[in-house]
Amino acid sequence: MQTPDFFRCRIDAMINLRDPLAVLATRLPWAQIEASLAPKFEHLDREGDTLESSDLLGPVQVVVSAGQSSAGRPRLPIRLMASLVYLKHSYNLSDDDVVARWSENVLWQFFSGMEYYEHRQPCDPTQMGRFRRDIGEDGLELLLKATIDTAVSIKAVKPAELERVIVDTTVQEKAVAHPVDSRLLEIARHKVVAAAKRIGIQLKQTFAKEGKELRRRAGGYAHAKQFRRLKKVLKRQRTILGIVMREVQRKSNAPGFVVQPPKALSDLSVLLQRAERIRTQQRQDKNKLYALHAPEVECIGKGKARKPYEFGVKSAVVVAHKSGLMLGARTFPGNPYDGHALNAILEQATNLTRDVGVTPKQIVVDLGFRGVDADNPDKQIIHRGKLKSLSPQQKGWLRRRQAIEPAIGHLKSDNRMDRCWLKGTLGDALHAISCAAGYNLRWLLRAIARLDIRAVFLRLLQSVQPTQMFTEASYGTHGSTAFPQISIWFGCATTVRA
Repeated sequence: MQTPDFFRCRIDAMINLRDPLAVLATRLPWAQIEASLAPKFEHLDREGDTLESSDLLGPVQVVVSAGQSSAGRPRLPIRLMASLVYLKHSYNLSDDDVVARWSENVLWQFFSGMEYYEHRQPCDPTQMGRFRRDIGEDGLELLLKATIDTAVSIKAVKPAELERVIVDTTVQEKAVAHPVDSRLLEIARHKVVAAAKRIGIQLKQTFAKEGKELRRRAGGYAHAKQFRRLKKVLKRQRTILGIVMREVQRKSNAPGFVVQPPKALSDLSVLLQRAERIRTQQRQDKNKLYALHAPEVECIGKGKARKPYEFGVKSAVVVAHKSGLMLGARTFPGNPYDGHALNAILEQATNLTRDVGVTPKQIVVDLGFRGVDADNPDKQIIHRGKLKSLSPQQKGWLRRRQAIEPAIGHLKSDNRMDRCWLKGTLGDALHAISCAAGYNLRWLLRAIARLDIRAVFLRLLQSVQPTQMFTEASYGTHGSTAFPQISIWFGCATTVRA
């Protein structure tokens, strides 16, 4: 091992290279990931401007500012940013926490491709958000695909096992509070007042003190189930919100009123439209607004007794039937019927497993996917509604459909899918794919540890003389010699692994 820096020690000399994360760092196809994502960060060609000039021979046209610009700070390594996305969702950390822990963790720096330990943050946490936005859905799908290819290359899963999958839907909740009417009305009033002050509108009355008191009374009446009094409080909250909105609209449309930043006026108009939706919507209305800052949030009921309604977006996941490897994750705004989302999620899974040489053929689902066999002619859809026509083998496959439920549970509790903090429908889609990539990374770490223990145990068995073991067992000493020796072998394997 050579080191160009005499005063620093290389990371590969500081860590255990048989650690699962260190092994995985050498098995992931980083070169393919960098080659595929590099075009997304190249500077675009500019046509340039044509200027009129003159020289000794007469007038001439000169093109300036053409070609690729080299201005700006050099970008960070793609492997570093991709590894931060992997680590964030594998260890259930925020952007701030993952960059802070990276500066303290030598193993994480080796996983990111660093040669020497550096006690500094790799980047600003906000750069992770820009990296996700720049690579988009297809870039994050490439990170998910890399985990699937790695699982096949290390022989943790056989390619034929990926032909039979389980599909189910869940709700990816948004980072919003429970949408209570009184709270939404009070927040809308407060936001409209704050936006009006930012552009220089002086209001006669902001109703700040009364709004705070009404919010407190509404909470008390709702807790005591005094719904008539609660209804009166909500009516007053709608009234004062309407007063504030009409005054803001009247003064912003007055002749001679000019806002210096035009974007502030457009933001105010968007805020007034959303506040009007909150003020006028009723209990039984469709397409209600559940969060002022996230209009894409939908109310989805999954029939859970502990949580009748969830506020977010519907997501579908695809899991390998036998191994539990995540083969796809996708969001579906608009809360469509589960069966109508099957074709799209299988298309994503087919694209991600294309390089492995297999495509999903047997699809094990629940009754929410009935009636879509015609939309998927080349797939064999298996669910409980076809029980009489299923073969004994297919009935055995169907009994394992529930294996996707704990996978979804771990996806939410361990990989951050329980709450999405990213903005808009694009943020929902990016978050779902990132969570699936983090789930697969944890799956790979467990698979590498399992394969390592198996290799150690086989090496120990090969080191023992088989003739001695069979001779002792043939004389009836298996109760005192052969079996205790096997238990010692297991102990040795555990000791070597630790």
